[in-house]
Amino acid sequence: MPIATLGVTVLDCPDPRALAAFYAAVLDWRRDDAQSDEDWEELVGPEGGRLAFQRSEGYRPPKWPGTQQPQQFHLDLNVPGDRMDAAEAEVLRLGATLLQDDDGGKRAFRVYADPAGHPFCLCAQ
Repeated sequence: MPIATLGVTVLDCPDPRALAAFYAAVLDWRRDDAQSDEDWEELVGPEGGRLAFQRSEGYRPPKWPGTQQPQQFHLDLNVPGDRMDAAEAEVLRLGATLLQDDDGGKRAFRVYADPAGHPFCLCAQ
């Protein structure tokens, strides 16, 4: 029996609503109005997974790949391998920034920063 189960994953950011809108579009998850306010936005996935965004005054984005302002964690988002280019175009259109490409297909992932600067990966599946 586990000691605990994972509830919600929370990202600090300067603008919870804007970052929630980015991830809602990327993941096609819905906003949970009952759990959202000006300092907290929460998304719900189709299988009940939750991702939340918390306002953090003085937020400083991670500087990937350095350690002066470390990423601390990142999200791996799975994409069908034949859709990587289309997925990349969409996340860039939504406000992501490419940090590291897949080195001409030598790696099965590409690294991006979301609009608040958190690194995340699109991983070919």
